[in-house]
Order: sequence, then C-alpha cells, then structure tokens
Amino acid sequence: MRPLRNIYVFACVFIFMLWNNIQPTVENEFIANYSSNLLTNVPKNIPVHTHVLDLSHNRISGLSISEFIYLSDLQVLNLSHNLITELDFSVFIFNEGLEHLDLSHNNIWKVYCQNLAYLRHLDLSFNKFTALPVCKEIGNMFHLEYLGLSATMIRRSDFRYIIHLQLCTVFLTLEDFSLYEPQSLTALNTRSLHIVFAANQNFSFSLLYDGMSTSEILRIVNLRYTLSYKDFPSPSLTLLKKIKTTALMLDTVDLQWTIILQIFLLIWYSPVEHLTVRNLTFRGPLGELTEYEFLPLLSSLEQLMSLGGSMKVLTLEHVRNKVYYFNQEILYRQFSEMNIASLTIYDAYMPHMLCPNRTSSFQYLNFSHNALTDELFQNCGTLTDLKLLILQRNKFESLSKVSFMTSRMKSLKYLDISSNLLSHDGADVQCQWAESLTELDLSSNQLMDAVFECLPVNIKKLNLQNNHITSVPKGMAELKSLKELNLAMNRLADLPGCSGFSSLEFLNVEMNLILAPSADFFQSCPQVRELQAGRNPFKCSCELQDFIRLERQSGGKLFGWPAAYVCEYPEDLQGMQLKDFHLTELACNTVLLLVTALLLTLVLVAVVAFLCIYLDVPWYVRMTWQWTQTKRRAWHSHPEEQETVLQFHAFISYSERDSLWVKNELIPNLEKGEGCVQLCQHERNFIPGKSIVENIINCIEKSYKSIFVLSPNFVQSEWCHYELYFAHHKLFSENSNSLILILLEPIPPYIIPARYHKLKALMAKRTYLEWPKERSKHPLFWANLRAAISINLPISFEANEEQSDVTSPSSVLRVIMRVKKE
Repeated sequence: MRPLRNIYVFACVFIFMLWNNIQPTVENEFIANYSSNLLTNVPKNIPVHTHVLDLSHNRISGLSISEFIYLSDLQVLNLSHNLITELDFSVFIFNEGLEHLDLSHNNIWKVYCQNLAYLRHLDLSFNKFTALPVCKEIGNMFHLEYLGLSATMIRRSDFRYIIHLQLCTVFLTLEDFSLYEPQSLTALNTRSLHIVFAANQNFSFSLLYDGMSTSEILRIVNLRYTLSYKDFPSPSLTLLKKIKTTALMLDTVDLQWTIILQIFLLIWYSPVEHLTVRNLTFRGPLGELTEYEFLPLLSSLEQLMSLGGSMKVLTLEHVRNKVYYFNQEILYRQFSEMNIASLTIYDAYMPHMLCPNRTSSFQYLNFSHNALTDELFQNCGTLTDLKLLILQRNKFESLSKVSFMTSRMKSLKYLDISSNLLSHDGADVQCQWAESLTELDLSSNQLMDAVFECLPVNIKKLNLQNNHITSVPKGMAELKSLKELNLAMNRLADLPGCSGFSSLEFLNVEMNLILAPSADFFQSCPQVRELQAGRNPFKCSCELQDFIRLERQSGGKLFGWPAAYVCEYPEDLQGMQLKDFHLTELACNTVLLLVTALLLTLVLVAVVAFLCIYLDVPWYVRMTWQWTQTKRRAWHSHPEEQETVLQFHAFISYSERDSLWVKNELIPNLEKGEGCVQLCQHERNFIPGKSIVENIINCIEKSYKSIFVLSPNFVQSEWCHYELYFAHHKLFSENSNSLILILLEPIPPYIIPARYHKLKALMAKRTYLEWPKERSKHPLFWANLRAAISINLPISFEANEEQSDVTSPSSVLRVIMRVKKE
C-alpha cells in the first residue's frame, strides 16, 4: 500500500505545482497565451500588465472577480471553447479597458448583466441560451460594434434594448431553432448579419426575407429544407421593396431545384449585386413537379434575366447536382445569357458552356475546376467585353485551339488556363490570339520548347511554370512587350537569353536543372531588374565563380540571395551557400594556369641546366656511357676472361708536366730494390688498337692500387680527370680501398675546377702522402708508399711476365702517345 500512497501524493503535488506554475506562451510582454493547457481554473500567475489574454480551449467552468481584479490593463480576453455554464459580467467590473470579450462555444445558459462601457466586441454565440441574452445593460454599451448571440427562439421583443445601437456585425447561431416571430430581425440596426442554422434542421424562410431587409451584407449557413416545395412561402411585393441587402452569401445549401429557382427569382428582383453560393447541392422535386410545371418556371427565369436586374457578380462554388433527369443545356443557356459582369462556376463538374446568343456583358468568367474541353467558345464572337477568363483545372489539350478561342475576344487582357493537359507540337499549326491579351498563365501543363512558337505577340506577363521546357529557341518570334517571364520548375540547363525579350524585367528560373548559370546574362538582358534563379542543383566549380562574382556586381538583382542559392554538387560541398564558395584565380583561369606552368617548367629547366653545367653532369654521363660500352665490348670479345686477374701493384696517373718526377723518382724507387713493385704506366702498358678510355679502364681494373700524383698540373689535365673518375667508380663498385693520393705540390683551392668535386671530396676525406722537400724525409715517404701498395701478385702471372720480358722484345714497343689537354 505504501508505494500506491506515494504515487498518489506525488500526483497531487505535481498537479498543484502545475496549477501554480503554468507559464504562458509569451509573444511579447503584453500577450499571454494559456490556450489548450487543460486548465480548469484561471491561472493565478498571469502578468499584471497583460493586454491580451488567451484562455481558449481549456476546461474552465467558472469565473470569479478575484481572478481578474488585478488585470487593470486587460483589453482582449478569449474564453471560447470552455465549459462555462453561468456568466456574471460583474466579474470584469474592474477591467475598465476591456474591449474584446469572446465567450463563444461554451455551455452558458444564464447571464447576469453588468454594463461594460468600453466593450466593442462581445461574442456569446454557440451557447445554450433559449432566448436571446440581450439585456438592458448591453443597450448601454455604446461602443459595441460586434455582437454574437445564440438562442433556440427569436421574438420581436428580444432586440428592444439594442435598437438604438449602431452595430457593424451581428452573429446569430440558431441551433435547435424552434420559433421565429416574423420581422423580429428588422429591429436590428447592423450593416452585416451572419446567421448559422443547425445542419440537420429546416431553416426559416421568413428569417431569410427579414435578414435581407435588415442588413447590407447577409451571410446564411446551412440552408436545408426537406418539406415539399409547395409549402415554400413566396415573399410579398411589400417585403421585396424593403430589401436592403446588396451582398448575399449562402453557404452549405441543400435544397430542391425548384426552391433554389424561387430563391434566385427573389434575389434577382432584389437590390442584391453580389451573390455567392458555396457548397450547393440541388435535388429533384421528389416526383411532385411535372415537366409542364418545371419548364414554365425556367422560361419565366429566362425572361426575367433578359430584362436585367441589380445583380453584377454571381459566384457558385462546389456545386453538386442530384437531379438526374433534366436537360442541362437549358441551364447552360440560362447562365450564358445572364446580364451580369462577373460569373464564377467553380468545381461543378461542368462539361460545357454555351456561347451567348447576343453580345454579352460578361467582363469576368471563372470556370475553374470543371470538365471543360477544347470545344469551349469556339467561333464565339459575342464575348467582346470579356477582360478576364480563368479556366484552371479543366481538360484542355490543344494550345492552338485555346488561342483560336480567344481570337474574337477583343477586350481580353488576362487568361489563366493553368493545370490542364495543354501541349503544342508546332507542326505547321498556326496560333491566333486576341491582340489585347497581355497576361497569360500556362503553368502546370505539358508544354515543351515549341510553346514559344504559339504565344501572343503583345504579351507582357507570361507564366510557364511547371512544364517540360528545356530551352528557349533562338529563332522564336520576338515578344517585345514581355516584362515578366516565369520558367520555374522546368528542365532548363542554363539561363535563357533575351534575344526575343528586349523589354524583360523579371525572370524566374527556380527549380530547374541549372548547374552553372551563364555569367553574361545581365549583359545580354540589360533591362532585367530581378532574377529568381535559386533552388537549382548548382555545381560549385570554376564555371560558377563568374556567376557568384556577377551577384556581387548586380546590386541585389538576384532574388532570394543567399539562402536559395546552395551547392548541390560535388557531394563534399553539398549544402554550402554559394556566397561561401571560393576558388583561387589560378585554379579557374586556364590561360594563367598554363602560363604559370610554362614559367615554372622553364625555370626548372634553367636550374637543371645550370646545375648540369656547374657540376659537369654531361661529362660524367659521357664517361659512364664510355665505361659501359667498354665493359660490354670486353664481355662480347672475351667472355671467358671476364674474371679480373691483378697484373700490377699500381696504376700511375699523372700530368705530363710531372712526368720527370715520375720517371726519375717514383718509378725507380718503387720498381728497383728489394720487394720491387710492378707499376702500370700508360707509355709502356697501354695496348695498341684500343681506345684510350678502354686502356685506362683495363689498367685500373688490373691494378691493385691507383696512384694519383696531385699537383696544379694534375687538375688542369682532362685525361687525369678521366682516370680519377674510373678509379673512383672502382672504389665504390668493388668496395675496395684502392686509391693512393700523392700531393706533389700544394694545390690552391681556387684553381680546382668546380666540376672536380670528387677530387675535392677525396682530398677532404682521405689521407694523402705529401712529397717532402727535405731529402732526409724521402726514405720515410718511400717506405710508407711501399707499405700502402704491398701485395703478392699471382705467381703464374709473374713467371709469364719475366719470360715475356726476355723473349719478347716487342713489349718494349707497346707505347702509345697519350694526348693530354694541358
């Protein structure tokens, strides 16, 4: 039991807190909206300075003076749609500024009156009153303009207290109506009277006649009469003379056809100028009216209409015919011959309308939402005064036939034939429009590009929205007067030009298939003041940059910018507004991009060429090529001898200018004496018939070491550079320590050519032997040099070498004069 008790306590606390803390929907500091909050009482936390208080659609059943006493600034109070049963006007005695009080749609059956001097609007309609709640105090509300009442019966004396009031509108709801004393309504002094009957009861014709004699504007809702038409009372001639109504609206009318005709005869005799009938259902006479009685009634109606009357505007909306056996052509003839300025028959399933037999006074015709076809008004020359023709939502199919329909309407200025099935193939089909036509609505049809071949020449405003147009043909006829063109919701891929629209000022191309609009639009269309191009699937790319730039220069000519202009493609930019999309000039200018790429390429080529020249890259390439070719020839000539056999201890590379030191010092000290060294020298070891490069490579490969005699003369020799390059190549390819550097004379860094970077690197990283000037240090120099090249050569080669030295004197002759570039 404890959990249930806790839940009950919590629910009570919650309801209490909800009651004391309900907050209004505050639109501003003077408006408090508590509607639809399931309130059972007026909240206690209403702001003191509230001017407008909405308590509608709740469950409030009673009111007290304490709930409103502190709301001294209250001007508007809405208590409609609650459960109030009794009303005491003294509740609002302290609300002296109250002007608008709405208590409609409650259950009020009893009222205690109190004078609310400044009240202008009082609505007590849709309540449970038996008699009209019109008390003496209401007669003292001299500012009252709107009065809403409800009752089940009306007597002449009910309005005695308000006869003197000049009311603008009186609204009467007569549900469960049981009694009406004739001429009761005539006591009212109001400009507009609105009466609502219950949907399931017969209305009072006396009340209809009195209403027309009371106010200029009369609206009656729910006219139903199920009794015989013979019981329908006819108005007296005296009553007809008292009719004041000039504008009559009948809403939700369900009557027998004969009664409708009698009411129409009454209205035609009256001063009514504007008649509107909505939701009209006319039924058969239930077998009580014979054809001999029905036809004379129609005939009298036709004669009456031909005489003319006060009526100027007739509007019939949502008409349903439940009379199954009568000639509808008779009805069409009656409508076509009416002597009025404006006729509207909307949503009546009307399949046809006849052309008037004589010149018609129609200036406005609206036959929207029917079943009319291309045969309407063909060859009709009597609608010469017609200015506006509306034919929306019918079954027209041929645009050319529509044009011929208008050709004889000399005053026609506006034609709306939208939401039909119109098409035009342009196959040698001529169009002939009324020359006076300036506005044409062809939206929501099936028109394609050929429509521009069938348009009025003098058209000023053209609506082609929601068709199948893909482009505006360039060879079309010029529409020099066209100022407004609506091409929204079509299939355009780009903005149309203005070659045929020299006066165009407004263009709408929203919701088409435009990815990148042309940037030269405003140049080709200088008269355009507003362009609506939003809600297209824009592709944010370079092509769109010019259009975005155009917007900045147009001075606000793009309607809906920037909200309606959003990227659709590519996907990573989808949803981005065009104003936030930017690309660099280089990314979008092809010429600039090519020039930049070309300049960069030239700079790169120049840098590479400079580096090649500075580092002597061509020389190294040439040497590498020669070395490769030499190795290839050697392989093809003696593939069995490819395995290298050392024949010399060292190969000597030197400048010809240093040859005296080599011959007098280096060779004698190394080749003579104990542990003699076999040296390879170009003058005695190069093989005749081979190229110099090939001999250099062979000597280096057959030597254990390579001795380079460095001096200023060495760095000036091209061939010495070759020998150093190939020796250095062997150093890296065989991973050996085969280089020996002898510095014969100091070499100043500035005289070493830039391309001798390998020589610089070797001198910087490797230890070299420096030739001493003191003779006492020479023995140590030779000892270090011998130690650096000490190695045992293969025995077989040494024996062959000795034998060849004895038996082959031709070896002495193997000398080549090496050309050196000193």
